[in-house]
Amino acid sequence: MDILSIVVPCYNEEEMLPITFESLGAKLKDLIDKKKISPDSFMLFVDDGSKDKTWELIEEENKKNPMVRGLKLAGNVGHQFALTAGLICAKDISDISISIDADLQDDIEVFDQMVDLYHEGNDIVYGVRNKRKTDTFFKRFTAQSFYKVMNFCGAKTIYNHADFRLMSKRSLEQFSQYSEENLFLRGIVPLIGYKTACVYYDRKVRVAGESKYPLKKMLALAIEGITSFSVKPIRFIMLLGFISVILSFAAFVYALVSYFVFTVEPGWTSLIVSIWFLGGVQLISVGLIGEYIGKIYMEVKRRPRYNVEKYIS
Repeated sequence: MDILSIVVPCYNEEEMLPITFESLGAKLKDLIDKKKISPDSFMLFVDDGSKDKTWELIEEENKKNPMVRGLKLAGNVGHQFALTAGLICAKDISDISISIDADLQDDIEVFDQMVDLYHEGNDIVYGVRNKRKTDTFFKRFTAQSFYKVMNFCGAKTIYNHADFRLMSKRSLEQFSQYSEENLFLRGIVPLIGYKTACVYYDRKVRVAGESKYPLKKMLALAIEGITSFSVKPIRFIMLLGFISVILSFAAFVYALVSYFVFTVEPGWTSLIVSIWFLGGVQLISVGLIGEYIGKIYMEVKRRPRYNVEKYIS
């Protein structure tokens, strides 16, 4: 039977972890009892430089429960790198891995379907939300817009899928070959190309602790995803340049007509239109070009994406 690892990135989750240990442990035992996975299966909790007692709780649970393992990173590197660290570690000691956040808002009851689909020959199984009823209108609108923009830019993202997925050992081996610094897992995993499937579920409300993805981080993730997988935004600048030339010409014609037909301060209309429009275009363009240059700068340095401080098995 295949060894399953459940990879759980954690950041300041001391309030949620006792519930997570119990729920995931019970589910793991259930899968073992059904003979779907090996009794050697385990949970791997990745501490992403937490400032609370997250790591202490993982160490304590490890002493009581042989199914619990821990990976402590030397500092806070962010969710995507923490999850990557866990998956890279798990690929050498398990046959299949399921990644899930510590808040357990994703439904662990679909683990059975994921494992069944893996046994049917799928290397990657995506957990996809049925609906976004628990989200605010703003979050629902921005999330849906993000997926549409990503697909328009050429990234093969799965609609309403976050980082809740099953991956086989060989898909993780291929994933480990993607060494870029600008990491966006939802875009990278579909590039692997092996056979995939989806399971659908309703997302739950967090029962303890606070969300680690406020608006600022969600926007940063969106920008990271869009600029990491497409040059269309930077090509859009050229199009914007052509449009600005056309509009500026139209503004010139309007200013000329106004000068002869209406009573206006000479040069006022054309000056204001030119300054505001072209100034905005330039600022946007410089900022976007800077974003791409910054990514190149981070990539060429080839620094480690994370440093492991401690591993407990």
